[in-house]
Amino acid sequence: MLNIGLLGCGRIGQVHARSIAQIEGARVSVVADAFEDAARALSDKTGARVMEPSALIESAEVDALVIGTPTDTHYDLIHAAAAAGKAIFCEKPVDLSADRIRDCIKVVESAGVPFMTAFNRRFDPNFANVQARIAEGEIGDVEIVTIHSRDPAPPPMSYIKSSGGLFRDMMIHDLDMARFLLGEEPVSVYAVAAALVDPEIGQAGDVDTAAVTLSTASGRICQISNSRRASYGYDQRIEVHGAKGMLRAENVLENTVEVATSAGFRKSPAQHFFLERYETAYRSEMAHFVNCIANSKPIAPGIEDGLRAQLLADAATHSFKTGTVVSIV
Repeated sequence: MLNIGLLGCGRIGQVHARSIAQIEGARVSVVADAFEDAARALSDKTGARVMEPSALIESAEVDALVIGTPTDTHYDLIHAAAAAGKAIFCEKPVDLSADRIRDCIKVVESAGVPFMTAFNRRFDPNFANVQARIAEGEIGDVEIVTIHSRDPAPPPMSYIKSSGGLFRDMMIHDLDMARFLLGEEPVSVYAVAAALVDPEIGQAGDVDTAAVTLSTASGRICQISNSRRASYGYDQRIEVHGAKGMLRAENVLENTVEVATSAGFRKSPAQHFFLERYETAYRSEMAHFVNCIANSKPIAPGIEDGLRAQLLADAATHSFKTGTVVSIV
């Protein structure tokens, strides 16, 4: 039995707790949160003990840690977890600073502990199917990847102000997906963006609408579009065009019923929120983490993947601010 300590009992912590409950050979043994009521509520659901974060990290009752706390706490928690010899599952982004992520890489590698960056979209069954078929050569060499990611509505302004910006918060998932699908590392980034959904977002120094073009050394291209507004639901689509054909993963709808009338054909809306849309992906990524720890297998995506996505997000931010193409070193 893999005993998992859960740091952070808010929305994402509850998602991970539900996933762990469905995985044979794993359980949430201890939970901790800055708000005791949140920890007690999750303890009641899971049967886990409640501890202070530092005690949880050091506890002999814990084999692995899930870090689902705010991003600005990750750095210290990763250092403490590595020093305690615990396997680490960390929500994205690892940190808002690439240099601080590099510091985390050093301590994780020095301690020799497994580390997984929680880019859950790699584990979406449809997206994973596309990537597997690319790897099998079904559409030949990849030429253009197109990724659409649009939220149904903006998050609260309190979140916007501490998120690190759209490129580092929202688009970082798509930047990792670009690496996952391109098969080559991007070497240049060009970004355009605006605040079109809510002027308050612009006043807070962020954007809510953005498009990015990534290029690889061989000339492969990825186009990403993001918006904080989609009236038709949570819009998550990818398309990969190759030398021999094209692979596409469409939105997951609320149901598969289609109605036809004199007005035309009409399908159901896309699922409305990321928790429903990626429920299977959250469960699959946690099962992957547990399986890798239990069987001493290498974990992907790892902490280096967290760094690579952060570097792309930083480059996109810089490109937008300067209006220039930014090279990735």
